[in-house]
Amino acid sequence: MLRCQTNFFKGRQDARQSHIKYGSGQNAARISGSKKYPLALVVTNEARKLEVEALVADAGLHAMVTVDSADGAVESIAELTVILNKPRSVTAIKVPARNDPCSCGSGNKYKKCCG
Repeated sequence: MLRCQTNFFKGRQDARQSHIKYGSGQNAARISGSKKYPLALVVTNEARKLEVEALVADAGLHAMVTVDSADGAVESIAELTVILNKPRSVTAIKVPARNDPCSCGSGNKYKKCCG
């Protein structure tokens, strides 16, 4: 009888193991510009470094700004521009329902006044 019980549990998988490796939000805490994951920015001179640091401070972000003054050096601040130019959510103006008070201020229902 002991033999049957061991065979029964031998091939059984733990249900919790499928959620450990996979699932939603595995990298949810990885936010660019946070203290833990600062932005890595490269600029060409010290004056530009001060400008970029001011932009980062105004946005409330964290970044490591380095100066590369070699000939033909390319500025790399694309991560910062993406975060700063992020589109804002659009909110639509809610039209009142039929039985809501009218928005003109008459005190009547919308269906009897402006609807």
